[in-house]
Formats: sequence, C-alpha cells, structure tokens
Amino acid sequence: MKVAHIDPLFWNGKKVFLTGHTGFKGGWLSLWLASMGAKVTGYALAPNTTPNLFAVLAIDSLIEKSYIADIRDLVGLQKAMLAAKPDVVIHMAAQPLVRYSYVKPVETYATNVMGTVHILESVRTTDSVRATVVVTTDKCYENKEWVWGYRENDQMGGFDPYSNSKGCAELVTSAYRQSYFSNPNSTNKVASARAGNVIGGGDWSEDRLIPDAIKAFEANKPLTIRNPMAKRPWQHVLEPLSGYLILAQALYEQGAPFASAWNFGPRDEDNREVQEVVNLLISGWGNSAHWEIESSEQPHEAELLKLDCTKARMQLGWVPKWNLEIATQKIIQWQSAYQEKENMQYVSLTQINCYLT
Repeated sequence: MKVAHIDPLFWNGKKVFLTGHTGFKGGWLSLWLASMGAKVTGYALAPNTTPNLFAVLAIDSLIEKSYIADIRDLVGLQKAMLAAKPDVVIHMAAQPLVRYSYVKPVETYATNVMGTVHILESVRTTDSVRATVVVTTDKCYENKEWVWGYRENDQMGGFDPYSNSKGCAELVTSAYRQSYFSNPNSTNKVASARAGNVIGGGDWSEDRLIPDAIKAFEANKPLTIRNPMAKRPWQHVLEPLSGYLILAQALYEQGAPFASAWNFGPRDEDNREVQEVVNLLISGWGNSAHWEIESSEQPHEAELLKLDCTKARMQLGWVPKWNLEIATQKIIQWQSAYQEKENMQYVSLTQINCYLT
C-alpha cells in the first residue's frame, strides 16, 4: 500500500471555501491551508469563547476573506460562495455538542441538517467547484455498542439530537451526490468524512473533556468526569484534517472513485477510556492535577464507539501517525507555549511540520 501525502503544490493557489473556520478544527485547517499557499474564504459564526483559536492564531490575517455569517442563511451563503469561486469546498460548520443538542434540538437540526442542505445547494449553483468534502462525525452511526468498528456502509442513526442530526447530514449528502453530482458530466465530486473525538492545543470549547481538564488544572481545581469508563476514539486534530486534505486532493484529481463516505479515526489501541486520557494529561501536567466523578444524573451518551478505517487506509493510503500519548504531549506543549505568550502561529506550524515528517 502506498501511503498518501498532502501535496503543498496541489494546494498552492487553490481557492478553498471553508465553513467553520472560526472553530477549533477550522482554525487549525485555515492555518495549514494558508501555509501551503491556498486562498481560503472562511464562512462561520463568530467564535463563541474567549480566548479562541481564531484570534490566537490571527486567522483573519492569513486568509483571503472571512465571512462572519450563518449557514442557515441560504441566500447569504450562495452569494458568498459565488463571489469566492472556490475550487474546493470543505464544510465543517456545525452545532458540535451532544449535551447542548438536548437543550437546543431545533437549533441543532437546523444547523447540522439544513446547514448541510444549504452548503450542497450552494455548491450545486457554483460552477467552479471541483471537490466537496462534508465533515460529519463518528456519532452518525446507529450505535449498537459493538466491540468492532463501524464501516462506512453501516446504518446511520444516533440516539441524541446531535448524533441523529449528523446521521441526517450524511443522508442528505448521499442524496445530493446521487441526484446532482454522479452523472459523468458533473465536474464536482462530493464525499463525506467521519472522524473520532478530536483533541489538540487551542481548544477552549465548552463541555469537552480536554478543554475542561485544562481549565480545571490551570485553576488548581479537580476535573469532574461524567463517565470515566466510556471508551472513545481519541485522535489529535491534525489526524482527521490530514484525511480531509488527502480526500479533497483525490476527489479533485481522480473524481468519482473517491466520491463516497470515509472514516478517519485513530488506531484501535487509541480507543481508550475517558479516565485513561485524563490520567495521561495529569502525568504530563504534574502539580496537583486530579479528577473526580460527576455525581448528578446525566443525559444518555454512548459507552463504546469505534471506527473501522480500512477503506481510507487501503484506497486513500491514509494512516494515523500520532498515538494518544503523543497527542497529549502535543497538547501540553501547545498550552504551555500559550501560557508563556509565545508566537502561537509559529508553535502551531511547528506541530504541523512535525506531523508531516
């Protein structure tokens, strides 16, 4: 099997329309694309935390144009995409939180389902687009708590509104692909991408394990954990982003054979319990960092979830590089550099270059 690589020459000068560029994953991807010479147009809501990676990395200064706007606004989205004339569209904007979806289900469905419809409808009316990657999640599957990984052709589902909305987004993507982008005359090819629990430096999102842990440790307070024995597919943020970039290259250059759904998860050995991840962070953090179990009743969350990434490995040549131990080391290094007020663009690009070597 030939291992795929991200080709800077391919991305140099490419016009990329990226939704969700103000978020955690979007900030890292914006930096990566800009470093290769891509001309990025971002479209997303304003960052919802202070601090946030968008500001810390000064993403606004690196990309061609930044729209602070809502993907639920079809007319505004279509105008922005037509103006950008992108070669590649990568859709990552979403309502990404399980527990928030229990409180705001209508917002979650409107953003994750109709937002995806709006992206694909905008792509359909923008002739310049040659490759579209719709990013969803590992939680899109009908989770039966299997010990083996879910494959791309397994049933969509989802217990909670967030997970279910992402399953719906996959079905929307499949329907648009078959209805509008599958005939030989279509110049745009559409794929979807499913990743695991993404972690990395610069994540200040609410209600996520790593940001919650860092906030607690920095304040010398115990981290409270809802479900310490729940297993998740943990991976550094650069892992799935590399998959999206490789997939977009393949769609653009080879088309139809890659227009389908893809899993970009970690190796099996990095499906670990929540408490293992926290203990790895604690061992690197030191001081008095510790955790305790949340005692109040919590809404349902999956106990076990695992992805089978054989397809990406065999057909795209994509393989994970950093195990969980390395991922947690990189997080601690990034956060330490941030606390020391280092140049975080440089620190982040150094981690990207380290990942690529």
